[in-house]
Amino acid sequence: MHIQSLAGEWQFHKSGEETWLPARVPGGVHTDLMALDLIPDPFVADNEKRVLWVAESDWVYRRTFMVDAVLMTEQRVALVCDGLDTLAEVTLNGVRLGETDNMFRRYTWDVKPLLREGENELVILFRSPVQYITKKQAERPLRGVSQAIPGGPYLRKAPCQFGWDWGPQLPPIGVWKDIRLEGRSNARMADVHLRQQHNAGVVTVMATVALEQWDAVPLKLLLRVTAPDGTTQQTQVAIAGHTQTLALQVKNPQLWWPNGYGEQPLYTVDVLLLAEGNVCDAAHYRLGLRTLELRREPDTWGESFTFVVNGVPIFAKGSNWIPADSFPTRITDAFLERLIRDAALTHQNMLRVWGGGFYEEERFYDLCDKYGILVWQDCIYSCSIYPMWDDAFIENTRIETVENVRRLRHRTSLALWCGNNEMEAGWVAWGWNRPENADLKADYDRFFHHLLPAWIAAEDPDHTYWPSSPSTGIPFQPPHGQERGDAHYWDVWHGGKPFSAYRGQFPRFMSEFGFQALPTLATIQTYADEADWNMTSYIMEHHQRNAAGNGKMIAHMTDHYRMPKDFPSLVYLSQLLQAEGIRFGVEHWRRNRERVSGTLYWQLNDCWPVASWSSIDYFGRWKTLHYAARRFYAPLLLSVEDVGTLMGIHVTSDLQTPWEGVVHWSLQTLGGAELESGSEPVTAAPLASTHVRTLNFGDKVTDANCRDVIFLCELWQGDTRNAQRVATFVPDKHLSLVAPELSATLSQWEGALVIEVTAKSLARFVEVGLFGADVVFSDNAFDVPAGHTVRVTCPLPAGWTLDDARDALWMRSLYDSFA
Repeated sequence: MHIQSLAGEWQFHKSGEETWLPARVPGGVHTDLMALDLIPDPFVADNEKRVLWVAESDWVYRRTFMVDAVLMTEQRVALVCDGLDTLAEVTLNGVRLGETDNMFRRYTWDVKPLLREGENELVILFRSPVQYITKKQAERPLRGVSQAIPGGPYLRKAPCQFGWDWGPQLPPIGVWKDIRLEGRSNARMADVHLRQQHNAGVVTVMATVALEQWDAVPLKLLLRVTAPDGTTQQTQVAIAGHTQTLALQVKNPQLWWPNGYGEQPLYTVDVLLLAEGNVCDAAHYRLGLRTLELRREPDTWGESFTFVVNGVPIFAKGSNWIPADSFPTRITDAFLERLIRDAALTHQNMLRVWGGGFYEEERFYDLCDKYGILVWQDCIYSCSIYPMWDDAFIENTRIETVENVRRLRHRTSLALWCGNNEMEAGWVAWGWNRPENADLKADYDRFFHHLLPAWIAAEDPDHTYWPSSPSTGIPFQPPHGQERGDAHYWDVWHGGKPFSAYRGQFPRFMSEFGFQALPTLATIQTYADEADWNMTSYIMEHHQRNAAGNGKMIAHMTDHYRMPKDFPSLVYLSQLLQAEGIRFGVEHWRRNRERVSGTLYWQLNDCWPVASWSSIDYFGRWKTLHYAARRFYAPLLLSVEDVGTLMGIHVTSDLQTPWEGVVHWSLQTLGGAELESGSEPVTAAPLASTHVRTLNFGDKVTDANCRDVIFLCELWQGDTRNAQRVATFVPDKHLSLVAPELSATLSQWEGALVIEVTAKSLARFVEVGLFGADVVFSDNAFDVPAGHTVRVTCPLPAGWTLDDARDALWMRSLYDSFA
């Protein structure tokens, strides 16, 4: 067995031109043109419009190479293309190998007869995806999203690359995954199905191998399992037939848990195909030992929708994942790990790989396995009607499904296969269900309720299939219900309802809801000059893809805050607004965790610098929402259900054992004078929400003083304060805030910068930062009650002294946004 990479230096040019230009593979036309300064950065200003011609053109890539001598000693040599995006014609040494039309598939051709000594030439002609879908759309228009180039459903390419309500119209073209030559002799493993069985604490790892053999030599299979401590077990069998199963009982098995519920030990599993002692083929995996089910059982409210891992019901805390760059080949390993790690740092345990992007690369699932992040995996169909009357389209998607299910089914993090994003909602509520679309609805029914689940079940019987998100699980029953299935709730953002509307929703699982904010000012500076720092400027609206989105932010902002004094304050308030809105929903649903089994806010990340629903912007900078998520997704959540003068204290626990502590509360003025106070002992039940007490301050809080008092609540265990919450009796815009006179004391502890912040009067939503450095703090946008000290930490930037940090520190609070 021998592999020769063909990645690296290539050449390319626009079809019809003659001059070859340098290129990188994996890569794409846009990134190659940018590297040569032949197009401007599409993410700056409105340069996107100036590069639309790139995807409207055909492009040619070529690579010349010498074949490794050892490769030619193998009986068979294949050209393997893990990802060609998308419409490609592949030629080797002047011989046409074939065409491709699906970026989600692997394409393989037997090429040994075509390889020669000396120089070989591989040429790939990429046809314009825009020209293709435009022609198809003219033949029979299909419904899609309004922000996209029409016709995208006709091509098996990431839907969002044609545009979305948070993404640009920049469909990439090129070799987007690895490309190589693979040489083998005697036989190969056509498929390896890795599974695990758990029975009363005994764990068995099994590998079922489908073989392709072309030389009559004795073959053996070897299964080796290496524990996290390096201990190795293995078994070996002689092959009899075209399918063989091996099994190993794991000694002293260590279970894998989602983030926050335990550790994530990973075993290494190797499957080797041997011929006369030589390795013909090999497959290598990282595997966590765990059981996982989606529990759907009748209960008081209808039917549960709860993920259960190792017998423990999990409250899914997470967000929705979109492609991390419009040009995915430039996502570095370090940046991808940073995003997944930052999700884990905010106590998230699930990401939904949304159906408008693509099946992610191996490194994404490696990181989810490592950090304990369960994956809700959508199949790649979203918000559109697809040409499912076409037999060629059906066969293409069948192969796509089989390949990707086989690639991902062993993943420890994989929790669910979902058929599509919001397409059932389209048929029920978006006006698709019209007489002229009757055949298309029948095609949808056949595909998502019969063909696709059958294909997935045949390849992966161990994971649940769910037909659409949202869905009740009953075809064409109105989704978003409160009795069964999952829900998307957009009445706050799209419908303009107040944040309090979240408290009227009791879904069994909330898989989408969100609110927009601007990215950080440092990110805005990368695409908008200061002259454009206005919510209605052309450039700011160009980097807002949701109709009237900037206006919606302003409208909600006026419900909660005073109008900002300048643009930086507007950015600050937009992020506060987003964080408070999502907090309002999550805290409510976690308080009702016996009924609601998960919340996935929309969305974790961005694919370009833009105003969006993300909690982390395109450059990886944390918005205020991400800091808030660290609080509202904490394993032990203190929340206050504030209704008028009623203050309900709740402690929600994801811990698997009881927790004991105390709640200290006080009714106090903005200046810190206590009007009433008390303490409540707390025994927080495991995996449950505990109502501690509801206080009624109707006799203390009146129209005369309601703007001057707050409710302060703290959760303590011994000398440790676990959480703090401030609740108000009026909107923040009506509080009689005065200058809080913030002060900070800085010190160092074990290499970290420690900042202790105090205030003489209530400082609401204190944001701290360091000029000249992008750092993540232990907390941000926090409240500092009068006379209290709040301690936050961050890494001390490399090469900085404590004095440098003192000079660079800046702070602001809600008061500073208008005063």
